[in-house]
Amino acid sequence: MKKIVSVLFLTLVCIAVTFAQAPKKPTSGEIYESIQKLNFLGTVLYIAAHPDDENTRLISYFANDVKARTAYLSITRGDGGQNLIGPELGELLGVIRTQELLAARRIDGGEQFFTRANDFGYSKNPDETLNMWNKEAVLNDVVSVIRKLKPDVIINRFDYRTPGTTHGHHTSSAILSVEAFDLASEKTYKTYLQNDALWQPKRLFFNTSWWFYGSEENFNKADKTNLLSLEIGKYYVGKGLSNSEIASLSRSSHKSQGFGSTGSRGTETEYLEFLKGDFPKNKNIFDGIDTSWNRVEGGKEIGEILQKTEADYNFKNPAASIPSLIEAYKLIQQLKDDHWKQLKSDEIKEIIAACAGLYLEAVANNASTTANSKNTIKIEAVNRSNANITLESVEVLPLKARIDSLISLKQNTVNSFSLSVEIPSEIKQTTPYWLWEKGSTGMYQVSDKILIGLPETPRVIVANFKVNFNGVIIPLLKNVVYKYNDPVKGEVYKPFETLPEVSATFGENVYIFAHEAAQKINVKIKAIKDNLSGNVALDIPELWTVSPKRFSFTLKEKGEEQNFEFQVKPPSKATEAFINPIVQIGDKQYTNELVEINYDHIPFQSVIRSSETKLVRITMEKKGQVIGYIQGAGDAVPTSLRQMGYTVVELNDEDITSKKLENFDAVILGIRAYNTNERAKFYQKILHSYVEKGGTLIVQYNTSRGLKVDEVAPFPLKLSNDRVTEEDAEVRIINPAHELLNYPNKITQKDFEGWVQERGLYFPSEWDPKFEPILSMNDKDEAESKGSLLVAKYGKGNFIYTGLSFFRELPAGVSGAYKLFANMVSIGKNKTEKPLKN
Repeated sequence: MKKIVSVLFLTLVCIAVTFAQAPKKPTSGEIYESIQKLNFLGTVLYIAAHPDDENTRLISYFANDVKARTAYLSITRGDGGQNLIGPELGELLGVIRTQELLAARRIDGGEQFFTRANDFGYSKNPDETLNMWNKEAVLNDVVSVIRKLKPDVIINRFDYRTPGTTHGHHTSSAILSVEAFDLASEKTYKTYLQNDALWQPKRLFFNTSWWFYGSEENFNKADKTNLLSLEIGKYYVGKGLSNSEIASLSRSSHKSQGFGSTGSRGTETEYLEFLKGDFPKNKNIFDGIDTSWNRVEGGKEIGEILQKTEADYNFKNPAASIPSLIEAYKLIQQLKDDHWKQLKSDEIKEIIAACAGLYLEAVANNASTTANSKNTIKIEAVNRSNANITLESVEVLPLKARIDSLISLKQNTVNSFSLSVEIPSEIKQTTPYWLWEKGSTGMYQVSDKILIGLPETPRVIVANFKVNFNGVIIPLLKNVVYKYNDPVKGEVYKPFETLPEVSATFGENVYIFAHEAAQKINVKIKAIKDNLSGNVALDIPELWTVSPKRFSFTLKEKGEEQNFEFQVKPPSKATEAFINPIVQIGDKQYTNELVEINYDHIPFQSVIRSSETKLVRITMEKKGQVIGYIQGAGDAVPTSLRQMGYTVVELNDEDITSKKLENFDAVILGIRAYNTNERAKFYQKILHSYVEKGGTLIVQYNTSRGLKVDEVAPFPLKLSNDRVTEEDAEVRIINPAHELLNYPNKITQKDFEGWVQERGLYFPSEWDPKFEPILSMNDKDEAESKGSLLVAKYGKGNFIYTGLSFFRELPAGVSGAYKLFANMVSIGKNKTEKPLKN
């Protein structure tokens, strides 16, 4: 199937990436703007580290005001961040944030690219970052994007000259950009591109602002002779929006990060500091660059035709522009410059179809299919203009299903028919391409080099409509999609997925065995096609035992599920193991699970990955039983607490009353609860009263920005940006005799082995003497921090504030994190158990 993907790639990347949403139906005004853009031959590349780092004001300005081809290269997919809308973290969060970036670009008019770098979490310096990323590989990706995109101007979001003053990923993105600016034109430097043509951008800028100077006062006093100022506050009459309003809508696409933005109006200025290349003498970033059709050999006549098309455009009858657009299209096909020929061919084809109001669609009868399955694809073609248009043929690629009947597309007449197709056995399954293979902490592994840099996997199954416009045949490609009617949402589009026959999913990501007793391990088998029969077993290591050895199953209908419970008994000593399900269907084995990501603001996503769960045998005791949990930004800690044997009640605002809190041995606030819950300022006093009467309150990390409460603790406590990003940083125990480190579990330095991504974040930097710090830690060459775990007596109870990243460590099955959390819940219970109230 790799061959099929490669053969189709050059064609497929031309399709607008609009999976799982209604097809574009541009207005007359939008068509006119597309013609204006067709007449501009200049490109800007914006480079930063993560989703949400990009300056959407500038991207919107260049795309909508200047009409330049504008792209954002995000070095990572934001995999290491937090998720404010759901439980997905790591690679699944990266999938969400990728789609949020694509949604943002659909709003602001830009394009999106990536490298193979993995967001491994916060990094304090670029040296660590570039070492984790494999600098040479990521640099090669950046150079490849530059050679492929051929930008005239590159703009960095961050300053490469100030390492250590911001996220290491930020500085690294700028360092890579500066080096790639020169390497892109270096003859001896090779990339993975098949057409590895050299390219030299004209100039490189740094998108500076007062923030980088420490204050507006400092910025106002600074020498600006090397800076360009851009007025980006334009109001677009045709859109009814200012540039900044569009930028705010774009930025609000980053919902998983909580970056909803309110639009502004009026003049706004952005600043670009010149770094490399030719300094623009007239303060225009395209100074000295011919952005007309004259920059291309053979382009003069095309430019004359299209300038007249733009000048004569009839907003009430866009179809009147079709004849001149067809003439320009024919001339574009004769260009020797393959770059501009491909790019402008794609643009003008979409404009011609839009001028005709041409509606072309290929809809599958199911949302998903499997290899060797048969499907029906319904074709619809409607010409909503008076243009002379004939549908010559429709072919579904790469399935070789084709209709060659000539169909005259009469004005506003629906033409529909169906094609029967069979999915080949070698077809590639739907999943993000960067997750096909196992990578490292800092890098994704992508063997199919042709995919590197793309925002997502090109859809393999597409419909190729060959349309005759008054004697000129133009191929128009459309992704095959699935759509249905929702009683609330109306018409809903989903991508047409190619999936494995079956999915096997464990009930939990981690199973904790605190004792030698066997536990039930649940495996859910889901059919992705009709009439499946087989058996499922567990691939389990020595010392662990499982009963029964396997289960048989029969699933008659697609979507049908069965759950099976295996009894797994742990060894007597502490150990950890990863296990996989093995599903046998005929002579085929499957060990995969299907993860579906479904949010309204992004297209539906299917992720196929290896199915596994972690078994952790630890010697752990706990005291107390019933825990109240108040969610904040969202985390999986309640699931981990249930694994430990606690009864966890997740509380909403109405549940937080003095009477109800009496039932809990401890109450825990999820991460950033005081940042995300507007009602926190009202129920906080109830929580503090609960502690005062003898309860235990555990508050997990918050950030100082955007707090909904005046104070996060009953005693003064100052939050900071202090964090320890080295997950293996030494942890020093300040008071070995403290109850938190001894009851009911003895905590030693060994319990801080095997932590993932980081030690913790946003530690307090100052606190009232009533707090006692428990641990000390620091990253290499930094001052120690004692704010990761603080405990204070308050009245009869205990208040604990912690920035330790339990929200990462518990779902990852880190043994020591479980023991320490059990001690936190158990504090104050080493004499008598607190009686529960009914």
